[in-house]
Amino acid sequence: MKYPLPPFSKGGLFTLTNHIRYTLIISILCFLWLPSSVTAQVQIQRPPEKTRMLFLLDASGSMFAEWGNSLRMDVAKNMLIDLVDSLRIDPNLELALRVYGHQFHRRYQNCEDTKLEVGFAQNNHNQIIGKLRQLQPAGVTPIAYSLQQAARDFPIDPDYRNVVIILTDGIESCGGDPCAVSLALQERNIFLKPFVIGLGMKENFEEEFACVGQYFDAKNQREFRDVLNKILKQSLETTTVSVELLDQDRQRTETDVNVTFVNNSTKAALYDFVHFRDAQGRPDSVILDAVLSYDVVVNTIPPVVKRNVTFEGGTHNVLSIQAPQGALVLKQPGHSEYTNGVQALVRRKGRPEIINIQSLPQSEKYLVGSYDIEVLTLPKTYFRDVSVAQSETTELSLPGPGLLNANFVKQGIGSLYQLNNEGRQRWIMDFDANATRVTTAIQPGKYKLVFRAVDAFGSKYTEVKEFEVQTGSTVNIKFF
Repeated sequence: MKYPLPPFSKGGLFTLTNHIRYTLIISILCFLWLPSSVTAQVQIQRPPEKTRMLFLLDASGSMFAEWGNSLRMDVAKNMLIDLVDSLRIDPNLELALRVYGHQFHRRYQNCEDTKLEVGFAQNNHNQIIGKLRQLQPAGVTPIAYSLQQAARDFPIDPDYRNVVIILTDGIESCGGDPCAVSLALQERNIFLKPFVIGLGMKENFEEEFACVGQYFDAKNQREFRDVLNKILKQSLETTTVSVELLDQDRQRTETDVNVTFVNNSTKAALYDFVHFRDAQGRPDSVILDAVLSYDVVVNTIPPVVKRNVTFEGGTHNVLSIQAPQGALVLKQPGHSEYTNGVQALVRRKGRPEIINIQSLPQSEKYLVGSYDIEVLTLPKTYFRDVSVAQSETTELSLPGPGLLNANFVKQGIGSLYQLNNEGRQRWIMDFDANATRVTTAIQPGKYKLVFRAVDAFGSKYTEVKEFEVQTGSTVNIKFF
């Protein structure tokens, strides 16, 4: 908004001072007119649009082996040249080439033979193609060391996702641990889970490479081309996922639950989406990174986990997970008499682990099943084998507490016991030895209070008093 300037008077400084004051007043008014709260714009969770892709190429001596009518090295070079040439049109993609085993003959056993031949840059396709044409196989296969060095190839930039494609015709030959190196670099967010392409391998090395990244065994040139195309789709094309949360009858009725996508390799939580269904019951779609594999966690109580889930790149995926729920509510009149309220420890039937701490009187959803409930009243109240059914609410009721006032003339040692109808007692609590007055809510029942003053000379001075508490009543106990 523009405001007219006040008329300038003669006198220079006086005129300028008036103008400054006028501007200051207008600025203050504008500030006061601003809304008192600012709503932050929701940032949509999705992978970065820009990608850096590093080709880590094996040029060890074994790449001289024949593959069909050509040498493995020639096939790898020609395929990569065609691929790099086709990627010129993508403005959001930068490429780089690192090679290992090409600078020293294998007789030297040089296990540090790796070099970033072409670094990341825009429009470096001709440079990469030219370097590929020059390569000749020579040495050994230091995959782990090459991966380690590749960590420095990627510029630090949160707007890019980093992809590594390893092309090799053999396993590590220098005693390194590619699995450990790959995982460590993924955990540091240097790059995403690598792709590993086995070129014409006579043996199946899937087990050796599965821990390094997603492994593809290209047995012939046609499979090699297919694998490269699949990797490009996973790396560069938009991938969407719909999660269908199914009830006990495998119907799409469950929703409004947080679904977490966890990196299956590093165990880092990458995406959190509170599940949504439209008016027709259809789940919406989210965009994920198809380079990774996931542990998908439906955060029900207890959670449902589907492990090592992969998605097909460049298309829409549907993931169905059965997560039937019912509700559990605990009600107790007068629960507010307890100073800190009342909570319940919830466990799966017969298991020791606490899966939730539920406050009274709130309702909470749980997976369909059986549960053991420990309510932290005084004394504790137990419900065993409580059934939670699909789309139903299980209601548990507790009798309301009474109030116990215990007065001690002197400080001392006191304990509270619950009595059953046969006179057997169960310890409930010890009193604070420094207190002379205790007031607490307590469940209906028969009790015994045992007390000895701290300065009493002998156990024979122990006092015992029995009493009964009813809902809503107050019991006063005095020790002299």
